[in-house]
Amino acid sequence: MIKAKAKKGLGRGLSALFGDLKEGEKSLNTNEITKISIGNLDRNKHQPRNIFDQEKLNELSLSIKENGIIQPIAVRPNKYEPGRYEIVAGERRWLAAQKAGLHEVPVVILDVDDQKSLEIAIVENVQRQDLNPIEEAKGYQKLIKEFGYDHEKISKFMSKSRSHISNTLRLLTLPQDIIALIEEGLLTAGQARPLIGLSNASAIAEDIVKKKINARDIETLVKLKKDIKKTSKKEDPNITFIQNEIENKIGLNIQIVNKKNNSGKIIIQYKSLEQFELVSKLLRS
Repeated sequence: MIKAKAKKGLGRGLSALFGDLKEGEKSLNTNEITKISIGNLDRNKHQPRNIFDQEKLNELSLSIKENGIIQPIAVRPNKYEPGRYEIVAGERRWLAAQKAGLHEVPVVILDVDDQKSLEIAIVENVQRQDLNPIEEAKGYQKLIKEFGYDHEKISKFMSKSRSHISNTLRLLTLPQDIIALIEEGLLTAGQARPLIGLSNASAIAEDIVKKKINARDIETLVKLKKDIKKTSKKEDPNITFIQNEIENKIGLNIQIVNKKNNSGKIIIQYKSLEQFELVSKLLRS
């Protein structure tokens, strides 16, 4: 069995280990591949991915049953149990192979430590978009806590912008119920990000899921709620009177935000194209 040494630079992902190999392509050197009993493989304890789409797993299982495993599973020897191997990349193929009833699977054996094993697992899943945003964030968090990475180093390693890394990690500061919604696919990272730091984030998240509000509208909604919160503490009766007068005249909800220097803004809320045209007509008249 020939061991493949992992290269230091993983910034371009699995290509650093396997060339530019994609799922379904036959391009590995067969001299580097061996077959191992499926029962001698163990899950990677550093695997950031915890949720697998069962429908896609079943589809892959049928494909494996028909065509076999085309891209070998990357493994490393289990240093505590000789003869057993820990999966570095390819856990989904391993699970699907079990469903397909395979007894042996093709593997490539790597000589990598815990840090490199986690790096490869993150790269494989992120590149193939197999991780949900929370799993991705937890993977980055593990690199920071256990291996001393900072945002800049993760950014270079993953070939992603520093702002992407920071914004992904910030999702972990959300309440647990919102994190669960993201993990379940009911809330996207774009929908959840504007809720970070809000005291009523959970209530807004519930509303987003029920009403299927998109990310752009959420940002507007959150900004409006912040403006309303700021002005509701010290309501000027004169402003309130004018606000009510305008609302009665145009038949729409408005919000007057008045600052200490007497500057401010008027927010007009409309819920249909007809109402927008009404506002446009009033402004032109």
